[in-house]
Amino acid sequence: MSRPDPHYPLAERLGRLLLERHALLATAESCTGGGLAKAVTEVPGSSGWFDRGFVTYSNRAKMEMLGVAAATLERHGAVSEAVALEMAAGALRHSAARLSVAITGIAGPGGGTPDKPVGTVWIAWAGEGDPVARRFRFGGDRSGVREQAVRAALEGLVARAGGAP
Repeated sequence: MSRPDPHYPLAERLGRLLLERHALLATAESCTGGGLAKAVTEVPGSSGWFDRGFVTYSNRAKMEMLGVAAATLERHGAVSEAVALEMAAGALRHSAARLSVAITGIAGPGGGTPDKPVGTVWIAWAGEGDPVARRFRFGGDRSGVREQAVRAALEGLVARAGGAP
């Protein structure tokens, strides 16, 4: 017997909100490697509100699949507000979705710097209203950082879709 997905209640709630609004979701993920798309597709019937997910782990993938500008990556780095916002906008442009979320960060154990330590994650939400991005500093190991990022993304999506997380 498998353990229940800890994100299921939030993903299910998000699905209900999006169905009520006749809206589709697109995800753009880097450090979570598709973990958010997995969480939302655990919900039966998610094909009625989840359009697609982009796993853009490399900078090349971010540019080719989402249209992130090379200059933005060069100037700000992949783990930045600017890149997260461009990823979220690209997910909307390259899908039928009305709501998108993008996650980019440093899950560890390596890759951190003094300015961007391990656990630094930027999440951006785009769609209804102005796009917004928020920086998080999650603790724990690689798995923990990724799980916390998925949860934060879902909470933001639920709030953006009209329900308090």
